[in-house]
Amino acid sequence: MDNLMEAEAKLLKYNQTHILNYLKKLKTEQKMALVKQILELDFEQMEKLYKCVLENKEESQFEFAPINCIEKKMIDTKEMLEFKKNGEEIIKNDKYAIITMAGGQGTRLGWNGPKGTYSLNIFNEKKYIFEILAETLKKSKEWYDIFPYWYIMTSEENNDDTVAFFEKNNYFGYEKSRVRFFMQGSLPLLTQEGKMVIDEQNNKIKTASNGNGGIFKALKKANIIEEMKSNGVEWVYICGVDNIMVKPIDPIFIGLTLSRKEKIASKSILKKFPEEKVGAFCKRNGKPSIIEYIELTEKMMTECNSKGKLMYGDANFISHLLSLDSIEKISKENLKYHCAVKNGLYKFEEFIFDGFEFFDDMVVMRVQREEEFAPIKNKEGIDSPETAKEIYERFFIDKKYNIK
Repeated sequence: MDNLMEAEAKLLKYNQTHILNYLKKLKTEQKMALVKQILELDFEQMEKLYKCVLENKEESQFEFAPINCIEKKMIDTKEMLEFKKNGEEIIKNDKYAIITMAGGQGTRLGWNGPKGTYSLNIFNEKKYIFEILAETLKKSKEWYDIFPYWYIMTSEENNDDTVAFFEKNNYFGYEKSRVRFFMQGSLPLLTQEGKMVIDEQNNKIKTASNGNGGIFKALKKANIIEEMKSNGVEWVYICGVDNIMVKPIDPIFIGLTLSRKEKIASKSILKKFPEEKVGAFCKRNGKPSIIEYIELTEKMMTECNSKGKLMYGDANFISHLLSLDSIEKISKENLKYHCAVKNGLYKFEEFIFDGFEFFDDMVVMRVQREEEFAPIKNKEGIDSPETAKEIYERFFIDKKYNIK
């Protein structure tokens, strides 16, 4: 009863009395589950976030400038071999881990389940997205006789289904002891009047993932940073689940980053055209960052350098490399929240690139779009299973993914 009284007082304090009224209608078991959620949620944080939206304080004034990029295909042979050698040492000595961010559902694909469990017909064979990613990671076993640690970030919504899927499919031949699941955080959705929303189907306050920037706090909460330390991990590659051409086992990328003595790095691809709706790498107030396409002015979108290349033409496709100590550093900071309106509700998210701003510089290595980017986001049209399949099959017909 003490918990119930505490929950009721909390709802009254933060003017969420509609939830209090709903709570009173529930049966005991349902009531206790909702009370538990109420006590766990940070109502003060949500009140502050809502006030920031009302006062339009989400964004400050920024000064943007281009960031230097290194084109992979332009690296000379001698340097390439040196980078490759140094990167391979990191992988071979078990100092490397991969994180796949897989907290989303396949709703936009018309699929009822975690996005990674969606299947494509690749070379006339059914392949799940998770299966394709596992096969890519298994290249490390083939080349270096080691399975890198593989961490998969799920969400409260899809964690159980994701774990069960891996169990059912015997981890697609990946060493089970090297795979670990952890859940990203979530935040309540708010109405435009600042009210939390009840999901009457589950008798809970409706929440949504807190964005890919939530990965740092999630790693800390799950004690994975300490686990990586004890396992000797020094470098971590982070990518999304929906790019079936992702290349995490890239010693050249690791070696290049080591050579520049930077703590963070990303791969980029060139924009197809100036107005393409992708985030672009930049310097924001002198710090490395990514500028969202909605922030780009028309001038910035089309502005070219002395070589006739777009100044903000290197697009982000969520292919990041961070040292473990940089991840730990960011996990101790509070990233800013960005607000989006989805289905009439306010959704608050953190972005990974806001963590970059705690460093003076970063490595950006430009790769070929057709070699590392085949996203699956939409049911049909651009960035659909059909286009991803086409890119994937074309690449593997032309040449194999082989850094050896």
